[in-house]
Amino acid sequence: MKYDFTSIIDRHNKDSIAVDVPSQLGFGPKGETKEGFDRIPMWVADMNFATVDTIAKAIIDRAQHPCFGYFAPTPEYFEKIIAWQKKRNKVNGLEFKHIGYENGVLGGVVAALNVFCSKGDNVLLHSPTYVGFTGSLLNNGYHIVHSPLILDSEGIWRMDYEDMDKKIKENKIHAAIFCSPHNPCGRVWEKEEIKKAMEVYKKNDVFVISDEIWSDILLNGHKHTPTQSVSPDAKQRTVALYAPSKTFNLAGLIGAYHIVYNDWIRERMDKESSLSHYNSMNVFSMHALIGAYQPEGYIWVDELNQVLSDNINTACDFFEKQLSDISVVKPEGTYMLFLDCSKYCENKGDTIDALLARGIEYGVLWQDGRMFQHPCAIRLNLALPKVKVEEALKRMKEYIFKK
Repeated sequence: MKYDFTSIIDRHNKDSIAVDVPSQLGFGPKGETKEGFDRIPMWVADMNFATVDTIAKAIIDRAQHPCFGYFAPTPEYFEKIIAWQKKRNKVNGLEFKHIGYENGVLGGVVAALNVFCSKGDNVLLHSPTYVGFTGSLLNNGYHIVHSPLILDSEGIWRMDYEDMDKKIKENKIHAAIFCSPHNPCGRVWEKEEIKKAMEVYKKNDVFVISDEIWSDILLNGHKHTPTQSVSPDAKQRTVALYAPSKTFNLAGLIGAYHIVYNDWIRERMDKESSLSHYNSMNVFSMHALIGAYQPEGYIWVDELNQVLSDNINTACDFFEKQLSDISVVKPEGTYMLFLDCSKYCENKGDTIDALLARGIEYGVLWQDGRMFQHPCAIRLNLALPKVKVEEALKRMKEYIFKK
């Protein structure tokens, strides 16, 4: 491989909540770790790999100029996005005017909801549900209606189209959030599945906010289908949200973008985003995206997906052979595992709280899955060097799941 995904990077005292969990943080793993066990960051969804070097170079090159006044996005910013979407997602016909900056995908979700809905409206989401959606919607006065995903006989997460239709009608829903690839389940939806979902939304005149922040993180050869690409109607009723932050581990720099083809929606989105004077791009975020979407970035992401696929395969094989009481569906995208611990806790007389605490006690910093609308689950981040993944799995077998 051209890039290094094996070195252990010391992130302590480098502004990382993943390893230095602030005591005032309202979420995240709490508790002390036994002496002799280092703390392996496997909770919040960021990566423990050095990102592609063209990003730092782009930022440093800009920082060497001493003026940082008002600015506007350059043509190169839009050109890089258009080229990335064309090569990675086979998107054609994307123009500068269709692209708009967002201070994060969740900010874009809220801006779109404020266009489509009134405070107090019901919004459809699939469950398990990304905790960021839950907090953003509830904090902004929206009510969530869940349509649960279903595991089929082959252990694949599926949408329940009849339930979606029923929930939309019963709850007078006018907007839905669609997560593709799905977080936390890791499902990369097939084109026909997305088409069926969009037919349900079309039939009920529901606007769609499609969170595609994970669209570059694809495992074991899976391919992403942009929601807007499945039909002319989908293209006109959907706000799609992307960011280099998840792909290249740039969350600390902030910066996402929307793609909106519908003129009316785009104009209202722009107006909504302008009201607070808050949704403004940082000059370094712009140059970080330009640095990420260079030829080197394409290679880096392809190699990253190989590394993540190997980590995911290793972990899923481990749970199948070593801890079969833990139910794991192999994700097709993202770098997160969602562990269903229901059977284990029932068979062992254990509790999810005790299990989570033992993990932290032995240095596995993982995330409580209950906040994702599952009663007994853990979300596990595998975006770290394989040697650390293997060490974490070893601790799980010897200490954490040994009860």
